[in-house]
Amino acid sequence: MTAGGNLWTMLRGRLLPGLAMLVCALLAVPSHAETLKVGAPLCHAQSPLGLPDAGLGSLAFSCAGSPAGYHKASLWLRAAPERGRRWRSDVALMIHQSRFDRLAVAFTYADGQTRWQQVRQGDYGSRWRAGGQIVFEAPERTVPLTAVTMRFDRLASVDLLRARLIPKGDAVVQSTGMAIAIGAALTLLLVSGIYSLSLAVAVRRSYLAWQAGWSATMLLWGAVWSQAHLGLLPWLAGTASAKIGTFLACLAIAVATASAVLAIDARLVARRLRLAALALGGFVGVVGVPLALIRSENLARWGDLLGLVILADLAAVAACLGLAWRRGSVEARDFLAAWCLPMAVLAFIHIVDVDDSLWGGGSKVMVLLAATWQALWLSASATRRLAQLRIERDRARAAEAFAQQLARRDPLTGLLNRRGFVESVTPLLARAHADDLVAALLVVDIDRFKSINDVHGHDAGDAVLCEVARRIERWEGPMCSVARLGGEEFGLLTVGMEGMVLARFAESVRRGIAACDHSVLIGEGSVTASVGVAEVRPAGDFQQLYRLADEALYDAKRGGRDCVVIQRCFNDPPGDAPGREAAFSS
Repeated sequence: MTAGGNLWTMLRGRLLPGLAMLVCALLAVPSHAETLKVGAPLCHAQSPLGLPDAGLGSLAFSCAGSPAGYHKASLWLRAAPERGRRWRSDVALMIHQSRFDRLAVAFTYADGQTRWQQVRQGDYGSRWRAGGQIVFEAPERTVPLTAVTMRFDRLASVDLLRARLIPKGDAVVQSTGMAIAIGAALTLLLVSGIYSLSLAVAVRRSYLAWQAGWSATMLLWGAVWSQAHLGLLPWLAGTASAKIGTFLACLAIAVATASAVLAIDARLVARRLRLAALALGGFVGVVGVPLALIRSENLARWGDLLGLVILADLAAVAACLGLAWRRGSVEARDFLAAWCLPMAVLAFIHIVDVDDSLWGGGSKVMVLLAATWQALWLSASATRRLAQLRIERDRARAAEAFAQQLARRDPLTGLLNRRGFVESVTPLLARAHADDLVAALLVVDIDRFKSINDVHGHDAGDAVLCEVARRIERWEGPMCSVARLGGEEFGLLTVGMEGMVLARFAESVRRGIAACDHSVLIGEGSVTASVGVAEVRPAGDFQQLYRLADEALYDAKRGGRDCVVIQRCFNDPPGDAPGREAAFSS
């Protein structure tokens, strides 16, 4: 099984069901939390920044309408239990809002006592929790809790505030579960980003680099939004992290758009549609800078307007991918499968307010989990596609090697042809020359072969050649190469064999061919061969050996055929000349 297949099996069999079970667990766990919103049941009041916390009793709270002009003042939000109810004293206040200078929380009890707790921008102490939450635990007392008051100095937008009163035990369970879920998602994003980057470097595909960049952006956004970075950088708590998170969220949309649109062939999508998608994604990324710096009561409204642009961007990207998919793009198919869940989640959270669900993590947790799905799916798809390409490449190489092998082989006998023979013996001759060894080439020619074709037909002639080839092939070995040089001519090249030993070897080849039984093909007649041998020392090139062996073969033919003639050429001291020896059949 390929690496892509293994990864896909793991995702389908373990990770994806695990993520689905995690979401179900977050949705299914019962919670006794009470959501606090302006007007239900939060009442509001405003004061100058210089008013001390003890001035709480002098404020007049209003439970109608919405506050205004508070981003340069102190906004007080007060919650009290409904008539006939009492709050337990073992509760915790979980707040999801970080764009403020200072937050002070007052727990007021039935005996009139008020206990204050506070955090400041850049100093949350130990009150921050995963999921962008700040926790204030009410001091445990025997008297009932009658009111909870929050004082925000220079709050950016009350519309983005999320607050819940929850039993302390449930708060611990939810914070732990949220930390585990976010930690798992961030870890998977990190692994996916590293894997995609390594693939981009290995195969030089730009869309994989974009994918790795998107995973890295989502990883940074998830770490900043969830406040996981405060374990290392506590001084970033508050507004600084909120601004960075806003910018990274917009940047992630831009990078994801580029990743999807640039992954498909530009020829498969209309140029205007492609440019529109890239322009919308780029606009979201650029707008992230001023949106991160805005600190006004209209921040939520600007966010809603940007959400409409994001929906338009998603529609444009979906149109690009759908059109490319219909035209056969594999990349578009993979991206559509990966984007389906994030697209649905982004569209859903811009239409439906889910920020009070999922243990207070709301839309941010849904986006993070959807991004994890997308990153893992794209990594698996890229791996599977690259594995298929590698298999196709290996098959092409194997086919090419096989074709080259066929080009070096004689199709009738299966022996090397002249070209393959020369390529095979050239390195052998070079080594023999370097070691001052004897090289010998035997050229074997079937006697009167034309008469076999004329009398018995070409099919019988081909069968005779194949039988002779099978007999000659027996001498194939590390120091002897055999081939069909063409027509009825065969060749054998040996290294290190000389003198009487070489003569006996050539004679055994001649006799072996004569001993072949062709009675089924040509009746009682025998098939003989003439053998010309070139013995050279030190070994020369193939052309020299073939010229000498051909001359010896010509002498064997003139000498009556069915015999061996050896021609020797030694580079000995001056005065010596090439010698010739004949050995005739008995």
